[in-house]
Amino acid sequence: MTEFNGKIAVVTGGAAGIGKTLVQAFEQAGATVCSIDRQPGCTFTGDLASESDLNHFADEVIARHGAVDFLINNAMFMNGGIENLSWQQFNEALKVGVSSPFWLSKRFAPCFRPGAAIINISSSRDRMSQANTESYTAAKGGISALTHALAVSLAGKVRVNAISPGWIDTDFTDYQGPDAAQHPAGRVGNPLDIAHMVLFLCSDKAGFITGENICIDGGMTRQMIYHGEGGWQFMPQP
Repeated sequence: MTEFNGKIAVVTGGAAGIGKTLVQAFEQAGATVCSIDRQPGCTFTGDLASESDLNHFADEVIARHGAVDFLINNAMFMNGGIENLSWQQFNEALKVGVSSPFWLSKRFAPCFRPGAAIINISSSRDRMSQANTESYTAAKGGISALTHALAVSLAGKVRVNAISPGWIDTDFTDYQGPDAAQHPAGRVGNPLDIAHMVLFLCSDKAGFITGENICIDGGMTRQMIYHGEGGWQFMPQP
């Protein structure tokens, strides 16, 4: 596949998980990828909660390539919520999950070439939650709202869309039994499910799509669950 030959793709959180698969997918499609992560193994090792690291990264990308075609804001981490987080820890999550995508979008805005796209990786947790996940959920809700705001602000120059993954197993585990069956699609997701949609949204085939948030969760958020139905029993913690 050479659809993206000559294109420059920027991917945050590219050292592992979905981000690593995105880097590989863009490279296989012919793009040159610039990635950043706290972990080594990317083009740039840096902290996405740090303004100076973000500026250094953006400066490096612009100096090397002069232009950007795709920005994939993927980086995020899970660190808890109301039961255990400090003020500083909660705000670190928001910096990585919301402030960083905004700042990189702003920094690259003058450098986007015609046909450019920003893809923000949100989560199905932008609309549903488990207990003690406030930092992650707030960040994902924030990036979902940021998506349509940027789509309007950058109208005519950059298309901006979000993807909200559900359960994505980054080790490509083949789940059987209830873990798979609870999904209307009949299986747990893997990073390629997200990468395929990212590449589609960056392609000319998606030229009329902007401001959207596409949930890729095997249908989980569309399935109504009631106590006693389908063998499911609600047993809240005492």
